Amino acid sequence: MKLATRINSFLPVYDNDLKKVLKELHGLGLTHVDLNYPEHVKGFSGAEMKALLEGDDLQLNGVALRFRDEYVSGEIGNPNQEIAQKALDLCKSAADYCREAGGHVVTIWLGHDGFDYNFQIDYTQVWQQLVRAFQEIADYAPDLKISIEYKPFQPRAYAFIDSMGVTGMMLHDIDRKNVGVTLDYCHMLMKHENPAFAADIFGGRKQLFGIHLNDGYGLNDDGLMIGTASPFKTLEFLYYVKKHHYDGVIYFDTFPVIEGPNEECERNMAMIKHFETVLNRVGMSEIGKVVQQNDAIAAQKLMLKFLNSPS
Repeated sequence: MKLATRINSFLPVYDNDLKKVLKELHGLGLTHVDLNYPEHVKGFSGAEMKALLEGDDLQLNGVALRFRDEYVSGEIGNPNQEIAQKALDLCKSAADYCREAGGHVVTIWLGHDGFDYNFQIDYTQVWQQLVRAFQEIADYAPDLKISIEYKPFQPRAYAFIDSMGVTGMMLHDIDRKNVGVTLDYCHMLMKHENPAFAADIFGGRKQLFGIHLNDGYGLNDDGLMIGTASPFKTLEFLYYVKKHHYDGVIYFDTFPVIEGPNEECERNMAMIKHFETVLNRVGMSEIGKVVQQNDAIAAQKLMLKFLNSPS
């Protein structure tokens, strides 16, 4: 199992020293790293970053775009074409860096492409602009996976790419095999989606390029430890991830504020490994038989089996 965790949570604890953080991650037993671009890579060329990671027996999974300051009115969908082009160029630069540093996935979350008021944007115009931009990025880096991470809101009142359905429509219109989706568990809860539904549909279409695993209560991007708020939903999500043979990295996108990042990461690792053991113990075939019954009582009995209790 390929595991990575959120570097942002470690940086303040370790004097914002990326080298110290990487050593800590290696010590925790993680295998991969995702880096925010450009903020985490400043001061390191792609080749230098690759060597730094290899020195701690880590691999770069990929880079995640972060748009700040001038992009508050939109990124690649910005109505100001100069700013939109600058955002597009940043995506291409991220792809170049990802490749040089040994990564495979460029994750694009458009936190500012959205709206806050009615009559604020031309929806069709923004849609077409986003499609063209993603096509250009995909064609620029056909050897990489370009992954769209959706979120229903925050920081905008309404995100443009906000859901499983809109993302699926976007992928259809982009029509590039190297463009897929990153599923963030909390983001799906915020949209009142069942995470397993998206994992099954995108996983079955081989469009699942990334997983950000965490937990929450659905009203906010809580970033709680894995399996602490919705364990059965998490189990079902992981069942479909396993069913569709997802071979990418599972990224712990949790937000330790009171908790120490090392301890929280260890708990996340322990929980996901426990869930994997539970799925293997009950058996993928047995779980599949229950799913095919479309029977709430059978599903409840399955939950008791997960708890290792008599039915």
